[in-house]
Amino acid sequence: MIKEFNINISEEQISNIKSKIDSYPWSSIENMEGWTHGTNKKYLKELCDYWVSEFDWKKHENLINSFLNYKTKVDGIDIHFIKEQGSGENPKTLLLMHGWPGSFIEFLEIIKPLAHPEKFGGKIEDAFTVIAPSLPGFGFSGSLKKPIGPRKIANIFNKMMKENLNYSQYVAQGGDWGATIANWLAYDHYDNCKAIHINCLTMRHPEGPQTEEEKEWLNKFNKDQIIQDGYRTQQSTKPQTLSYAMIDSPVGTAAWIIEKIHGWSDLRDTHIEDIYSKDILLANIMIYILTNTFNTASWIYFGRREEGGRYFPKDFKKINIPTGIAIFPKEMSEWPPKSYLERIFNIKQINRYDLGGHFPALERPSILIKDIQSFFNQIK
Repeated sequence: MIKEFNINISEEQISNIKSKIDSYPWSSIENMEGWTHGTNKKYLKELCDYWVSEFDWKKHENLINSFLNYKTKVDGIDIHFIKEQGSGENPKTLLLMHGWPGSFIEFLEIIKPLAHPEKFGGKIEDAFTVIAPSLPGFGFSGSLKKPIGPRKIANIFNKMMKENLNYSQYVAQGGDWGATIANWLAYDHYDNCKAIHINCLTMRHPEGPQTEEEKEWLNKFNKDQIIQDGYRTQQSTKPQTLSYAMIDSPVGTAAWIIEKIHGWSDLRDTHIEDIYSKDILLANIMIYILTNTFNTASWIYFGRREEGGRYFPKDFKKINIPTGIAIFPKEMSEWPPKSYLERIFNIKQINRYDLGGHFPALERPSILIKDIQSFFNQIK
């Protein structure tokens, strides 16, 4: 069963959040220069002042509700999704998937250009019917009873597309966890998922690197990722402990999320707001706070560890459905050499760009849209 869904957050809930921000003990936090030690206090305080005095959640709620929102139940889990029917006679069906610490908010700017390219200077033949869900345990998809990993989520999404929405064939796109789920859709559900497009690589070949170039990449990758292991280890081993602190602290939740968005974006020497507005940063944070899903969203890390971690199975066979890859220069997970990728994927398109990072739908939406269109145009 599929039900229409509208968001309607009460003023009382919003006021409660603002009162917690107002009472935050800022004087207990030291002023440290830059972002080396974590989220910068000066910027976070500025963001929170704006949050209390100027940020208008209802404006974002109205924008979300201007799309067709639905909920459907899969394996006992409520899944929220936006559906935008594509223009033309036979648009491809595109499953568009976010990751952590993002949400479906990332895609609000690109859904209509993907569904109705003729209204944005493109061709109607490039149109997609877009399905943009909240991952299980994230946002308006509601909470979970126990952690599940990306392979299980791929099963849930394939069942949703095939059985609940009656799309026997579709294509998929994702970054971060969305890319991981796309990998598992391609591996386990190739009868239904006919092609994938990814802008992040989170999975590894079980045989490891084979060439000297691949070995050098892995050594550098592992060194680069040491700085990321703090949050990742916490969320993959003891996520519940972290959640007790975050569930009652809007400022703490904002600090945890903002630090990642700052660190994983193509800011170079620019200010974070040269890429993201305060409004979009806060709208994404509010999705976690308003739905009380910081806890269950972090469970995906625990779930992946239980599923076997970053590696495909030891009996892994190459993914044969067509794969498109968009590589952005400030991606937090550095891409391996093409030889490594070709042992995993049936690559039909791979493009490198000069701008962009881990969140291209927000950072460089026009580039991502064109890359998605050019790749799936090749898929018949």
